[in-house]
Amino acid sequence: MTTVEPRDSSVRLPVPVVWGNVPQRNKNFTGRESLLEMLREHVTAEVTAVLPHALQGLGGVGKTQLAVEYAYRYASHYQVVWWIPADQHALVRASLAALAPRLGITGITAGRIEDAVSAVLDALRRGEPYQDWLLIFDNADQPETIRELMPHGPGHVLVTSRNHRWHSMVDTVEVDVFTREESLEFLRKRVPGISPRDADRLAEELGDLPLALEQAGALQAETGMAVDEYLELLARAASKVLGENPPADYPVPVAAAWSLSMARLRDQMPFALEILRRCAFFGPEPISRDLLVIGRYVLDPPLREAVADPIMMSRATRELGRYALARIDNNRRTLQVHRLIQRLVQEELPQAEAARIRDEVHAMLDAATPDNPDLVEGWTVFQAVLPHVEPSGAVASRRPEIRRLVSSIVRYLYNIGDTNGSLELADRAVAQWSTDDGGFEDREVLVVNRRKADGLWALGRFQEAYELRRSTLELMRQVLGGDDEETLRITNGHGADLRARGEFAAARALDEDSLARHRRVFGPDHPETFTAANNLAADFELCSEYQKAYELDEQTRSDRLDFYGRDEHHVVVSSLNAVARDLRQLGDYHTARAQAEQAYLLFQNIVRSGVLPESHAWVMLCAKDLSVARRMAGDFTAALELAEETYQTYQRDFPRNHPDTLASAINLGNALRRTGHLDRAAELIRATVDGYIEALGADHPFTHASTLNLAIIQRQIAARTGDLSLIESARDELAAAYRHLSELLGPDHHYTLTCASSLATAYAELGDAREALALGEQVLPRLRALLGPNHPHALMCAANLALDLRAVGRAEQAEALRSDTLARYRRRLGDDHPDVREVIEGLRVDFVFEPSPL
Repeated sequence: MTTVEPRDSSVRLPVPVVWGNVPQRNKNFTGRESLLEMLREHVTAEVTAVLPHALQGLGGVGKTQLAVEYAYRYASHYQVVWWIPADQHALVRASLAALAPRLGITGITAGRIEDAVSAVLDALRRGEPYQDWLLIFDNADQPETIRELMPHGPGHVLVTSRNHRWHSMVDTVEVDVFTREESLEFLRKRVPGISPRDADRLAEELGDLPLALEQAGALQAETGMAVDEYLELLARAASKVLGENPPADYPVPVAAAWSLSMARLRDQMPFALEILRRCAFFGPEPISRDLLVIGRYVLDPPLREAVADPIMMSRATRELGRYALARIDNNRRTLQVHRLIQRLVQEELPQAEAARIRDEVHAMLDAATPDNPDLVEGWTVFQAVLPHVEPSGAVASRRPEIRRLVSSIVRYLYNIGDTNGSLELADRAVAQWSTDDGGFEDREVLVVNRRKADGLWALGRFQEAYELRRSTLELMRQVLGGDDEETLRITNGHGADLRARGEFAAARALDEDSLARHRRVFGPDHPETFTAANNLAADFELCSEYQKAYELDEQTRSDRLDFYGRDEHHVVVSSLNAVARDLRQLGDYHTARAQAEQAYLLFQNIVRSGVLPESHAWVMLCAKDLSVARRMAGDFTAALELAEETYQTYQRDFPRNHPDTLASAINLGNALRRTGHLDRAAELIRATVDGYIEALGADHPFTHASTLNLAIIQRQIAARTGDLSLIESARDELAAAYRHLSELLGPDHHYTLTCASSLATAYAELGDAREALALGEQVLPRLRALLGPNHPHALMCAANLALDLRAVGRAEQAEALRSDTLARYRRRLGDDHPDVREVIEGLRVDFVFEPSPL
């Protein structure tokens, strides 16, 4: 479950309790006192609710540096200071999600970044555990997409941006160039010994622009060049810039000052220039030096060897920092190039050279990125690569390996729970790649569409997932062949689509063929094959073939145990839980509970070890299944306790109408009914019927079957209140459900037969014993044929039929059937089981619907 651990927020500390990702303070920061005071006055003027504040201005005027200085200068006023790179939507979500554990938020499922973001925004809104917080969104140039991710509450939000649209949305502080006094002060700090007159001349020529002054000051300080010489060179450089390539969106002084620094770097250390040129094609966010070092293998000699030399790399990064061409963070081992400088470096290069270096950067990113985005161990590398994939133009690359890199990022975003970000990148990739020669039949387009379908499914957009996966599967079969690994992977997903549509038999046929192909292509002892076997077992369960499901799940559990080598591996435990569920479906309630208890304890150990969070989907499914197993075994109190806990977690951490959330609601409703809480049970179960209509459609088998549980509660409430209309309503709903289930699943499906048995009970309670008897006599032999004569559901039907026989005057037959049924019941469940006691007391025994996982 998602919780926030309380902390004492009343004590002001000299430094924030939480301090994250804030860039290093600029030791040469100068002036801006009036802006800082104005900003502080604005952000502290709010009394009731947080209002975002934006530092808005042209590129190069020092917006980011002003925000950094504000964070350090007023740090003691905050308990939380968190820096968020905001030029990419995915980075904003990831940064917010990373704040969750620092706020004491626990229980977020791995791979559910949207849940973490929601929990963080909620905690900030409530001011728990910290009321004094500052979030800084740097380079937020798309207000419409960022605004929804900004928290409201007692803290402060600061934005830096070049976009004028913030004016209409937030309180804006305009950031202009330095005043002349600030320029002079800055140059005195940066260039010790410079005369006031020379400093004034430099400031005048550079237009008081902070980024240009930083470039000029660095060159002056490092070379000792005379100001007259520098100004002469600057005039020539500016004239050349204006004559050759007049800049449209950045100031001439920046380009001119940059060109002089570049010329000096070219003379002093050409290797550093080569590093800068490559950094220019990364994103404007910090670049991990490890990415450069790991990616060096794609570079040609001698550059490859130089990058591998730590001494050479240290010298090169030091030179870039000396000339203010990059910002070096030695603590984080990163270097960062201002986006204007990146633009200038790119434009200085001949087109062919720029294309070559861009390709090199793509190859470096690819070389540094793990092959499998599903392995958690590699996610830290993906996190470092993510900010640079789109800014580098990787989506536009035609190289297959770079497209695979982009596709892996799509999957990584899905894995960390940024499903919307995953879908957005997938759409951009497909739009770009499908216009090339291969079109929609290109292998990488097909793979990205497969991964996009996974995202649609995760968001509950089942129909869209079905349509996309069906069409993509058809293309894969035509283009790649039925036995291609990618074809087999999408086949597994398409089986889930069919189950979500209620086409259980079609899913089983598809997955039977898929498993045979997996065994042939991957081999019998491969994780992909285990997954295919798991899916087929789910089909067997949904088709009422519980013995087949049990045998296949038990084989998969054994195979996974052999493969992974330990019974506490989370995949093995998941299979153990499936086996326990199969045993329950087979009617072996006590053994099923024992197995489910074991799986639950193993998952709790896995959670405590940090491998999975407590609200991981498998952990939650196991807890829900254990609650059902406890109830079926007759332990209603323990079942209700776990059902309550599980339901609350699903409500907090899963989509409201996700099939697993609805299944947990059904479980809790059934547990409440068994413990006498009829009104709350009725409310909960009624909501699940509506939830299934919204999630899966009005004609899905789960939607019809869920009326069984509601009918039971309506009948019990009627018995308490005497309102026969409730039973009449239950009868009519059950009759409609019976008709639909017969059409959808056939007359001998388990769901159909349990619905018919419940309908017979409704007839009996309305006094129509002969109709109840006729229906019961049809159902009992079918249940025995399907489940066996000793299955609790067959025994329920027999016990109820005995009551109907007695009601129509066939007492001898009734007593014989009752005696045989009771003896079988006792052997199966024991004398103390509630169902057995109800039969002894002459009560009707109720069937309930427990949905299986899709």
